[in-house]
Parts: sequence; structure tokens; C-alpha cells
Amino acid sequence: MKYTILFALFLSFSSINGQTKKVTRLDGSEVSSAEIDKTVKRLMDAANVQGLNLAILNNKKTVFIKSYGFKNKPDNTLLNTSTIVYAASFSKAVFGYLVMKLVEEKIIDLDKPIYKYLKKPIPDYEYFSDLKNDDRWKLITPRMCLSHTSGLPNVRWFNPKSDEMDSLGVIKIYFAPGEKYAYSGEGFKLLQLAVEEITQKNIDELAQEKIFKPLRMTRTGYIWHDSFGDDNVAVGHMNNGAIDSKKKRKEPVAGGSLVTTMADYARFIENVMQQKGIKKSMYKEMLSPQITIHSKTQFPPITEETTTENDAIHLSYGLGWGLLDCQYGKAFFKEGNGGAWKNYNINFIDKGTSIIIMINSENGEKIFQELIETIIGNTCIPWRWQNYIPYNNKVDK
Repeated sequence: MKYTILFALFLSFSSINGQTKKVTRLDGSEVSSAEIDKTVKRLMDAANVQGLNLAILNNKKTVFIKSYGFKNKPDNTLLNTSTIVYAASFSKAVFGYLVMKLVEEKIIDLDKPIYKYLKKPIPDYEYFSDLKNDDRWKLITPRMCLSHTSGLPNVRWFNPKSDEMDSLGVIKIYFAPGEKYAYSGEGFKLLQLAVEEITQKNIDELAQEKIFKPLRMTRTGYIWHDSFGDDNVAVGHMNNGAIDSKKKRKEPVAGGSLVTTMADYARFIENVMQQKGIKKSMYKEMLSPQITIHSKTQFPPITEETTTENDAIHLSYGLGWGLLDCQYGKAFFKEGNGGAWKNYNINFIDKGTSIIIMINSENGEKIFQELIETIIGNTCIPWRWQNYIPYNNKVDK
């Protein structure tokens, strides 16, 4: 089969110089690069996944980084670790880190109400004008936005109680700010408004200055840069055969416009795992529980259904990152989901182990559990809460 032949050829030429031949799992056992390749190929074939990027950190350093399959299957072009992909909500983790740099520089205070940073009341901004009859906007702080406790919906064009399209796109505050967790991209957009007014720079300019350039993330941005070029950019593959080509954004969106490469994003995760770039006290704040999560599932975000099944792993949210605690110690994670783009990253702080997955296939989430558990071990990731249902439907009920 053409796909299998191409895949084998790609594997034979895509190894990274100096890359370790073995990866250490969370339990101390080892898995060889050949075994990883075999696992990835099997799962991609089984679930019809067209392209996949994978990076693994041991001792807080990248020891395995590789691309598999296609950046554009109809064009028969292959993915590599410098291919630009859509990062989706990985954007929020990077923005959380950026805000912590601003906190360290005393440019912003996590607990000062956002409206106090703005030139006019929040409802006077057209985007947030729906809030004019609800004074609770005065209570929302940067901490609430980063921990998804603002009470705002995720995306205004989706009903937050059903996740179905909502053509009216009304923004409401659904509960008292700070009361509970509910994933909210609109909360990040509100904080972005404040950050940009305070600094008089857009968040891409800030991120380039404070994160991307220092870390040599030359193919990463919240907007499209001409320097990226057009010849090594991935498309997404939908199950109906449609191709999802992300637009080249000119306006940055803190919650979801980031584009990057696997090589670049692995550098960012190394930096965070090694606690570089900001003070240890800022890392402690960023990766400390701000709110315990009791929602039965993460989406739809506005729900009254609760559960205690994740109490054992202390499922909670920090500032830009989800948090949990299991037999391997504390971990922080972030997912990214947008159409055909499926990303996941989890980092076990005490073990120094991370895994980053970036997939350009609508089926990508269906292999997350088996891929992660085969390569780094039986984690305590709340699969059901994240609604990651395996391709073979073997999921706890």
C-alpha cells in the first residue's frame, strides 16, 4: 500500500541527530525508538490518522522528537518537525506563561479587577457590549480568566450548555465570577484586551519579545509572519475528506490563534519544565491549584452535572494549565482542539517527563490514550472528563 511504503521511507530518513534510542517511561522501564515507531504506525493505521508529531522529554530535556505521515495527504507531502501546524488551545498555555512574566515585571496584578486596567467600562467595548446589564463584569480578575472561573462562555458562537452553534453569539456571565470552573476562551480574550491596553502592544509582539525570540521559536506566532514561508505548512484532514487549511491570521487571539512547529513547541515545554524565564515563585503560582474541578466533563463548559470521580487525582486548574496529582507526582497539562487539529501535552514535574502530541487529523483524539499509555505508562489522565474516546471504543463507562 502506497501509504505504508511512504511511511516506512519517511521513518528511515526522519530521525533526529543525537536523539536517544530509548525513552524512559514513568515507571522507570524503557521503550525503544523502534517500538515507538511501531506503536505510532499501528495506531495511525487503525484510526485513519494522516499526520502526527511526537516529542518526549526525559529529565526535562527532549530525548525523542519525530514526525509521522502527511502534512498534506492529497498532495502527498510529508510532515516534519519544522512543519507549521495549528496549535489551537496550546495558545492558552503560552499566554498563561506570558501573563506570569508580566506579573513578575509588575505590569499586571492577578487579583486587580480587569476593568481597572481599561480606558472605559468593559461593556463599552463592542465585543463585550452584551454585558451592559450585568455588573458582575466588575468582579472578573486576570486570575479568574487564566483559571477558567470568569463565568464567561468558551466561544460566543457556541451555546456553552450544548456546544451547538449559536448564530446570535451573545456573551453572558453564567455564574458568579470565581465560583467554579468552566472552560472559557472569552475569558482569555477579555484578559488579552487588558494586556494589550496596558502594554500598548499586541500579544504577538509581546510573545515574540519575551518568549519566542529568546527561545529561538522562529516559526511560532499568534499571527502569520511572512518569514514562515508557504512551503512547509500542514493542513488538517477531516473525516469527510475535506481539507482544513487554517487562515493566515493578522489579528492575534490569546485563546486560539497560535501556530507553531513541533521543534519550537518542544523548546517551550523544555523551558517550562526547567523553570526558566520567570522566577520560581511565578512557576509555583502558575502551577498551583486555583480551583478544584468537579464538572462531570470538560465540554460543554456550562453544566450543572458534577462528579467526585476525579477527586483522587486532585483535578484542578492553575493559571493557563490543567493540573492533576497521581502515583507519579504532580503533573500539568494542556489540550488543543480545533476541527482537524488535535493536540495534547502532559508534563510530570517530579519525574521530569513530558509528552507532546500534535495531530492534523479529525481522528487524532481517538489514539491519545493508547499512544500515551503505551509510550510513557499508565497515567491517571481523566480520559472520560476530557471525552477522549479510543478508536476501538474500549473506554471505561
